[in-house]
Amino acid sequence: MNSDVQIAGDPLALPHLLPPVPAHPATVAGFAGLARSIAADRAAWAPLVRYDTTTRWYHRLRTVPQATVGYEVWLLSWVPGQGSGRHDHGASSGVLTVLEGELTEHTATGPRALAAGAQRVFAPGYVHEVVNDALAPAVSLHIYFPGLTDMPMHPSQAASSGGAAAPSEVLAP
Repeated sequence: MNSDVQIAGDPLALPHLLPPVPAHPATVAGFAGLARSIAADRAAWAPLVRYDTTTRWYHRLRTVPQATVGYEVWLLSWVPGQGSGRHDHGASSGVLTVLEGELTEHTATGPRALAAGAQRVFAPGYVHEVVNDALAPAVSLHIYFPGLTDMPMHPSQAASSGGAAAPSEVLAP
């Protein structure tokens, strides 16, 4: 007896019947997935990493213009003791993924340890500080959508009234 594939043919063999693969993410989940796929390709990012004891090191991995989708992908390294300062990301949303080591994120609700594989997804206006409190270097990947154009600094949490932070979400590895 003939199977459906024998009668009609294999629908997967006809590319025009498949939905188009998006060239760029269009959702928060898509950006989180992009970060995970970049993180998984260690051979592509690991040779680029540098450690600088005088300043935080960073490298732009990808820029997609606003006319297309508008996002940037950054690779950052953190030696022990280095931090970002308390800041937000202006009108940009983002995904922070820890690639190696451990970072601590400080927010109005307190500190949170982020081990390798952990992700943070945040909305515009989300205020935090990221610090390497560990004894070993760390590497993180940051995706900002739209691309980062503003990073306002804020007074330290101890000096502020501890106002409410914008929503964020932790995604486990």
